Amino acid sequence: MGRVNDLDRDPTAPTALTSFAALLTAEGRSLLDLDEVREADPARELAVATRLRRDHPAELVTAVLAQARLRRRAAAKFGAEDAGRMFFTPNGVEQATRTSVAVHRAERFKSLGVRSVADLCCGIGGDALALARAGISVLAVDRDPLTCAVARANAEALGFADLIEVREADVTEVDTSAYDAVFVDPARRGGRGRIFDPEAYSPPLSWAVRAAGKAPHAALKIAPGIPHDAVPAEAAAEWISDGGDVKEAVLWFGTDAPSSHRATLLPSGASLSSPLAAMLPDPPVRTVGRYLYEPDGAVIRAHLVAEVAARVEGGLIDETIAYVTSDALHATPYATAYEITDQLPFGVKKLKAVLRQREVGILTVKKRGSAVEPEELRRKVKPQGPNSATVFLTRVAGAPAMLIGQPVEA
Repeated sequence: MGRVNDLDRDPTAPTALTSFAALLTAEGRSLLDLDEVREADPARELAVATRLRRDHPAELVTAVLAQARLRRRAAAKFGAEDAGRMFFTPNGVEQATRTSVAVHRAERFKSLGVRSVADLCCGIGGDALALARAGISVLAVDRDPLTCAVARANAEALGFADLIEVREADVTEVDTSAYDAVFVDPARRGGRGRIFDPEAYSPPLSWAVRAAGKAPHAALKIAPGIPHDAVPAEAAAEWISDGGDVKEAVLWFGTDAPSSHRATLLPSGASLSSPLAAMLPDPPVRTVGRYLYEPDGAVIRAHLVAEVAARVEGGLIDETIAYVTSDALHATPYATAYEITDQLPFGVKKLKAVLRQREVGILTVKKRGSAVEPEELRRKVKPQGPNSATVFLTRVAGAPAMLIGQPVEA
């Protein structure tokens, strides 16, 4: 999570570091513990700040309220209990690994027999904390002083200071030979936003792969959209979703499944995998059956749609669209099933008439292979009524189409 590893040090860093250090003082911690600070909404924040500044330095009050805002934002990733004790930077909140994913990775390391990990580009320490919770000792490395200070404070705040050593250093200069495993989370953002070229990561993917090769086990965190031809042949590639949203991809080294693809779905932990040499060919295109299956995003990213189609005895609705159709309803954790009631050529008036006839007021719009925006379509059809439906804007055998249905469970 060490996204700052590729950034030149900000000339204001000493000020930021000083402000952060103030939060760790008895006065700073007492202010962070105040209910009016923890729960302050934007509408009341000015009043809270004005009152606190009567008895406390203005700079400290500003830092405390900013940290409280970050903690509230971080609750979605770290849970309210941990987030309420941890410390964050704006980039740290946005770019940190969510706890569910970090725990999954830590347990995978543990299952490999790993007892110590060099966490390179550690960021605010989210992965290091998950590793420590799994009983693994961690060397957490980042070159940004503020980021290291935050990571160190988080290790102490959650009671893992004895398992996590935070070191301020350039990760490319750290000797990792004493550790069972290496975890690298390169910076994938620059001054202009997301970086899509793996060699433009900081450090570059090629360096991270070399670092992985020096350890018995390794994991490299990468963007989910990495081109498959950029995945090293010796790596096992895993795509991870949480609650249906694809969160990240990981390249694993030193496992018993090199040259393979895996889709892992959290929170269930369902995992679908295949060696590259045994992956099924694309399923055939067929007419739309009674059921439509929407594969999880991790399954799609891992190119395992064919494996799902085989499990549900289905085929594709279009050779370029990752929707699977079948006449049979099968239970599968890797796709959401819908019972299709209507198949129509694309047309707003026609859809509006069907929805009015069915008294549909709660409309879920999904699209794949369509340029129409869901909100724009909702405004045009103006759904009204007590019933609900899902409409898929897509292509069927190359032609724009609308499929209307309802989610079902096997």
